[in-house]
Amino acid sequence: MAVKIRLARHGSKKKPFYRVVVANSESPRDGRYIEQIGLYDPRRAPAVIEFKADKLAAWLSKGARPTQTVAQLIRRATSAAS
Repeated sequence: MAVKIRLARHGSKKKPFYRVVVANSESPRDGRYIEQIGLYDPRRAPAVIEFKADKLAAWLSKGARPTQTVAQLIRRATSAAS
């Protein structure tokens, strides 16, 4: 079982926001997840990117692999915090 850190889409039609979740790679995109560790709202100006830093670090240390999109969001969030 591979564990991924990925986005789960929520919100209504044409008004998406995303939860950053830790999930089994075989689970559906918006299906069951292990833990929610962040939030991404691309509709706001500027876009809101929030992570629970301690939980993100813990899952990365356990071997969870972020998707390409989540990896970009992590880089954007850490560069904005600097």
